[in-house]
Amino acid sequence: MLTRGALRAHLLDVRLAGVVATAREVSLRSYRLFAARDPRVLIGIDPVRDWGHRELVALMAERCGVSADPRDTSGQDVIDPERTLAALDAFAGRLAAVAQRRAPVLLGTGHPHRLLGFYAALAEALSAAGCTVLTPAQGRCVDITTRFGLRTCRLDYVRGVALLRGDGGGRAGGEPGAHTHSPLPVRTALAAAAEAGGPLPELVIGDHGWVCGAGQLGFEAIGPADTDDPALFVGEAEGFVSVVVPLDDAVRSEYYRPLTRYVLNRACLSR
Repeated sequence: MLTRGALRAHLLDVRLAGVVATAREVSLRSYRLFAARDPRVLIGIDPVRDWGHRELVALMAERCGVSADPRDTSGQDVIDPERTLAALDAFAGRLAAVAQRRAPVLLGTGHPHRLLGFYAALAEALSAAGCTVLTPAQGRCVDITTRFGLRTCRLDYVRGVALLRGDGGGRAGGEPGAHTHSPLPVRTALAAAAEAGGPLPELVIGDHGWVCGAGQLGFEAIGPADTDDPALFVGEAEGFVSVVVPLDDAVRSEYYRPLTRYVLNRACLSR
């Protein structure tokens, strides 16, 4: 079993926490855009309260461990590994609860190049525990607005995990898929599940728009987020999102494997 101390050392060694690759300037720009309610940064969350730039810096300092000084405008961001570990424990607790109920779950990612393996292992473990891993809207088209214009993608599932594919972007059932922060994929999947008469997920596991979009619609949602993703942490603070794990969400995919082992052990889902 991977100990908490060993995982903490791993987080720091591969820069999942500690000094991370995300630049302070990038994070501060995201906070300014969120304060202006730019949909590119809201990614599906409709905040109840008005979040100013300074309030967002304070929130991210509390939830992630970044600098609380808005005048600190350069260098690399920092994530407190203790906050990551505490959130992973809470994340594992939600997995254990849904597994105990053998409830349906939905998993999706906008970071398939990095996080697909992490979610696929969770999907396999939850399925083995008796949960139905949902795959609604397979092959459904989703129109995503990008800085290059409108892009039509398809919703696909790989090992039980939803992702988007661009036109001509790889074979069905293969990997990887397209990178996106949009909440449209999860809205499409949930709408298709409802249209089919259910079942609907009791837990949505993912990142970016998958978490924010599901949480805004009233579904319990959990997932990781980087320091330049304030929407998830605002969603958590306002009660739309259940658990957010602060970590760098763009390191090498194999670096997430110890996190997988840790949360599955904590959730009593290891085989």
